[in-house]
Amino acid sequence: MSAFNHEVIFCIVNTGFSETVMEAAKDAGARGGTILNARGTANKEAESFFHIAIQPEKEIVMILVDSKIKDAVLHALYQKAGLNTMGQGIAFSLPVEDVVGLTPWKAVDKDGKTIKMPVFKKPSETTEETK
Repeated sequence: MSAFNHEVIFCIVNTGFSETVMEAAKDAGARGGTILNARGTANKEAESFFHIAIQPEKEIVMILVDSKIKDAVLHALYQKAGLNTMGQGIAFSLPVEDVVGLTPWKAVDKDGKTIKMPVFKKPSETTEETK
């Protein structure tokens, strides 16, 4: 198990299959993701090695998940959008050291302790106390 609480999963699929990726990920417990348009650069040797036709237009789906469900999400992506499907996807994960924005009322450090977040104000809201 990872020392980190979150992992980011990247799934690279042929254009048009990002919804398949998101459906599989959500079925495995993910809450959402971000889709980026991309272009692959694999050559003909890669096509013959993997025995697949490589489409240059791709979509990358980034999914932030709790480390506890990472394996389930990766397995679901393999089943629904892996290399043996029309999506011809590959997926991998990376540990995420810090996360902000998931819980609007508190932030948690690596040890699970609540930390005080700075309050940012618009320039029009500054007072003598905040200068």
